[in-house]
Amino acid sequence: MESNSKIVIVGAGLAGLTAAIHLSKLGHSITIIEKNNFPKHKVCGEYISNEVLPYLDWLDINPNILNPTKIDSVIFSTTKGKTIQTKLPLGGFGVSRYALDFHLYQKAIAQQCKVIPETAVDIHFAYDAFTIHLSNNQILNADIVIGAFGKRSNIDQKLQRSFIQKKSPWLAIKGHYKGDFPNNLVGLHNFKGGYCGVSKVENDIVNICYLADYETFKQYKNIEEYQEKVIYQNPLLKSIFESFTPIFEKPLTISQICFDQKEPVDHHVLMIGDSAGLIHPLCGNGMAMAIRSAKIAAELIDDFSKNSIKSRKELEKKYTQTWNANFKNRLQTGRLLGTILQNQNLSEWLIRIFIKFPTLFSEIIKRTHGKNIAITK
Repeated sequence: MESNSKIVIVGAGLAGLTAAIHLSKLGHSITIIEKNNFPKHKVCGEYISNEVLPYLDWLDINPNILNPTKIDSVIFSTTKGKTIQTKLPLGGFGVSRYALDFHLYQKAIAQQCKVIPETAVDIHFAYDAFTIHLSNNQILNADIVIGAFGKRSNIDQKLQRSFIQKKSPWLAIKGHYKGDFPNNLVGLHNFKGGYCGVSKVENDIVNICYLADYETFKQYKNIEEYQEKVIYQNPLLKSIFESFTPIFEKPLTISQICFDQKEPVDHHVLMIGDSAGLIHPLCGNGMAMAIRSAKIAAELIDDFSKNSIKSRKELEKKYTQTWNANFKNRLQTGRLLGTILQNQNLSEWLIRIFIKFPTLFSEIIKRTHGKNIAITK
C-alpha cells in the first residue's frame, strides 16, 4: 500500500511538532509518523530559554496557558556541595513535556497535519525522492523527510549513522516530585559520574532529571541504591531526594545517550532536535535548541518549495551551515564542560575559579544559550 506526501516528519517530539506547525502555517501538507500516543512523559530537563518566545508567538503558541514556572536564575554545585549562582541571560520557563508536547500536538492537528500512529522502520532515498517504510507495511513517498526521532532510534541504525556504531556510557533518569523548591531557579548539581537538573514545571511540580555513568550505575542493584550510595554524596541532592515525594510510580529511564557529533543532514534527511545533536544536560537548553532547529529547517524547506533554493544540494548545504552557525559552539561548550566535570578534582577546581571570578561562570552560561529568535517569515 502506497500513499503520497510532499513533506514527512518522522517523530512528533518537540522539534518535529514545531516544524509541522510552522510548515502547515505556510500552507504545506504535512504527514507526521509517531509511534507513541499523547499525552506522554519524556526524559527531559523541562526548562526552556525565553529565546524561543518570539518564535512561539509567531506560531500562535502561548505557553502561558500551560501555567509554566518563570525561571531567572541557575545554581550550580560540585560533588561536595559547593555552589555558585547567577542570573540566566534571558531567563526561561519550566513546563513538562507531558503538557507542552500535547499542546503542540493538538495545534498540529488543528492545522490539518496528518499523524500516522506507526513506527518508521526504514527510509530510502533514490531518484530525488524518499520512500518511508512503516511497521504496518505501508509505504509513504515524499519529496522531503525531516528526522525528528530523538536521541537514538532504529532509524539511526538503518541509516548507519556514525554515532550509533558504538555504545554510549550515559543513562538518564527522570521523575516528578512534590517538594519545597524555589520557583525561579534551575539547579544543576554535579555528583560522581553524572549531573542532576532540578527545576519546577507547571502545577508546583518539581522535575528532577539526572545523567549517570552506566559503568558506575550497574554496580548497584537498583535506582534507589544508586541514589543513596552515589548521588547522596552531594549533600544538596541528598537533602532534595530525602525531603521530596515522588509523583511517578517509578522513574522514567533511557539508556545509550550519546553526545558525540552528529550530522545535521544524513542520507538527505534533514535532522532536527536531538536527532541532529544533543547538548549536555548541565547546559540546560536542549528544548530551546530543538525549537530553533525546527524553525531553521522549516524556513529553508519553504524556500526550497518556492524555488528560492534551487537544488537539494543547496538546501542541504544551507541547512548544515545554518545549523552549525547556531549550535556548533554550544555543543562544543557542552562537551568541554562535560569532560571537565567528569573529573572530580577538575570540577572542584573549576567551581573555585567560578567563585573567584563569577563573571566567567555567567559567560559560560551565555555560551550555551542563544539570542532571541528573529522572525523572518
